[in-house]
Parts: sequence; C-alpha cells; structure tokens
Amino acid sequence: MARVPGVLPGTRVLLIAPHSSYRIAPFINAARHLGADVLIASQGEHSLVSEIAAGLRIDLQQPEAAFQLILAAARQQPFTAVLGTDDSTVELASRVAAALGLPHNPPQAARRARRKDLARADLLAAGVPVPWHRRIDLTLPIEAQCHDVPFPCVVKPLALSASRGVIRADTLAELGSACERIRAIIATEEAGEERTQLLVEQFIPGREVALEGLLHEGELQVLAMFDKPDPLDGPFFEETYYITPSRLDAAMQACVRARVTQACTAYGLRTGPVHAELRIHGNEAWILEVAARTIGGQCARLLRYGTGYGLEELVIAQALGQPIALSADSGGAGVLMIPIPRAGVLRRVEGLLAAQRVPYIEDIEISVREGYELVPLPEGASYLGFIFARAPSPELAEQALRAAHACLNIVVAPVWKVGAASAVD
Repeated sequence: MARVPGVLPGTRVLLIAPHSSYRIAPFINAARHLGADVLIASQGEHSLVSEIAAGLRIDLQQPEAAFQLILAAARQQPFTAVLGTDDSTVELASRVAAALGLPHNPPQAARRARRKDLARADLLAAGVPVPWHRRIDLTLPIEAQCHDVPFPCVVKPLALSASRGVIRADTLAELGSACERIRAIIATEEAGEERTQLLVEQFIPGREVALEGLLHEGELQVLAMFDKPDPLDGPFFEETYYITPSRLDAAMQACVRARVTQACTAYGLRTGPVHAELRIHGNEAWILEVAARTIGGQCARLLRYGTGYGLEELVIAQALGQPIALSADSGGAGVLMIPIPRAGVLRRVEGLLAAQRVPYIEDIEISVREGYELVPLPEGASYLGFIFARAPSPELAEQALRAAHACLNIVVAPVWKVGAASAVD
C-alpha cells in the first residue's frame, strides 16, 4: 500500500470517537494510507464497523472512567498520537494526550472551544468583536431574563453542533417558543449546564464563510476557506453549499484569518485541527464558532482538491510529528449537503442519473437509506447526502451543484404515529 513519504509505519494512533461519528471511516482510511495503526476508543461494542467493535470500549458519559481505561491500554501498548473526532471527545483526547506526554491542546482550551458561552466570554475578554449575548437558565422564568434582548436574536444550545437547536427569534414570544423547543432537544444531554441553559445572542446579518486550518505551536496554517453562498437568515440555519476557494477579496480573507487566530489564542488552542465559521458584516469578520476539530459531514473531501491530501491525513501526519508538504491546486470545488425537504420517511431519491451527468459533478452520495425517518433542523442532526463538484472555477463548481440538485426529486412519505389522528408531515 502506498504511504505518504516521511510518515513512518509502526506508529499507533488512538482515535476517541462517538460510535456513530461519520468521521471514523475517513480517519481509519487515512491512518492506513499513512502506514499507521489505529485503535478506536468508543462505546460501540456492537457496531457493524469491525474497527469500532474490536476497539477499546469506553463510556463517554463517564469521562473519568474512560480516561483510566485508555491510560491502562497505553501502558500495555503505547500510542504515538491521540485524536478526538468530535466536539464530545476533544476534551478527553486532550487529557489523555497530556497524561501521555503527546502533543495536545490544554483540556480547558478544548472545552472552551466547544462551549459557545465560554467561547463568547473569552472572545470578549480578548477584544475580539462579538455580538451582544447572555445565558438563559431554563429552570427560571424565561421572559424575566429576556426583557432587554435585542431583536432579531439567535438562541442556541451551549454545546451542540451542526446547527442543531439553533433558532432565530424576532419577538419575545418567538424567543420563548424557541427556548421551549430547544429544551426538548437538549433533554437527553448529560446533567448540568448543557441541559439547563441556553445562549441567546444578537443576530448578525451577512454572508457566512468557513475556514479549515491546522495549528502548530499556536501558529495557524490555513488549509482552505469556503464560501457559503446561500443566505443563512433563519429561522433555522441548515448549511447547504460549501465552495472553495473563497471569492472574498484579499483584505477580508486576511481579516478572517486574523480573527480565527485571535480566537485560538483567546481559547488557548495550540495544536491540531481548527474548524471556524464566521459572518461577514460591516467590513468585519464575526466569529460564530472556532472548534478544535475537523469540518463536519463529508466536506473534508474538498481539502484534497486544494492540498493534494485528505484532511484526515494532514491531521494524523501532524499529530505524528510528520507534517506533509502541501501541493498547490487550481480551479474550484464544492459540496452540497443535500437538505432534508420535510419530516417523514424517505421513499426514494429520483433523478440521480441525470444529476450525475451534470458537467463537473464528481460524486453523489446518499447517506440515508430508503425507509428511514427524516428529521429536519432544528431537531435533526444529519443530511440526506452530499453532492461533490470540481470545476475550472468556484463559480462553475457552484453552478454544477445547483444544477445537479435541481435534477433530484426526494420522495418523502408521512410518518403515521400509532394512535395519532393525523400524519406528521
């Protein structure tokens, strides 16, 4: 099997991941390509993925017990690098790496990066522009806490990702309804602030961009910058198109890089992947999120177009102390995260062959099987699938994605609840 020059076989990577994480397979494939062994630490004892089922079984809801189990495994066979795949595992991965003397972010920095309220406080203290914001305690009367909230506003959970539970409100009544809706979404979170408190902040209008990077000793290397050409104005914030390279002018791209660097410094992040999302408004780049993990969904595949390597390969190689020299690429690339049109049961997706024949479309991946229930945002946390394009320019890549999406007819049947008088559409 071909290996990337400079990354030595015999290295061993510990990957801490929720058993349902879609990032597991790309990381496994990347580790194999680099000639490294990988052990999955997860709660997926009965997973259909052999590497998960045969991995180290831990309970992510019991972080201290999981920490001790991992250290015991390291004493039997040492690890060369430790990585967390998702927001829920980066703090534990940092603790383990610190205990083993491996490259890591301070655990507190990893926690602050995934907690929206703590991140906002750090940015404000560092002098980074942030919108008006406040925490809401769901155990107290909501209206009394919101008399001076500026509208429109956005209310969101403290720690969920992928826009799950994020709702815009234009009035006090809408804000109250949004809080109650999010209360049900976070009811299954572990006990504590993440189950009883929300963050409300002033809505910042403008276009969104995303940045993918790697930190090395606090220095940010930008791997890609993405445009999100569809407006994200609410009431929910389902992401659709990611197009690279960004078409922002050079000055605004420099502003985006500067703000992300400031955020990493404010949180205390020092090493590893960074995924940032920002809004451009008033000649300023406003931080929405800077996470100490890779981009979600299958969007990481776009990094291969701009760097010559998959994102997971770059992350693992850096963690192993063997950073990869990047190759320049030209043209444009994009992905459409196919939105769920409505709640119901997926019957079929029509028009796939026509969509695949659209010029510059490279791949279409339907992630949800027929017969499965579709749950849109804000309650849902997944997409129907992904369409990938590569073209001579970002404009042509975006046009191809839109044309391919227009070919699709997503057939959804109602969900009939037992004992219910009507269908949930």
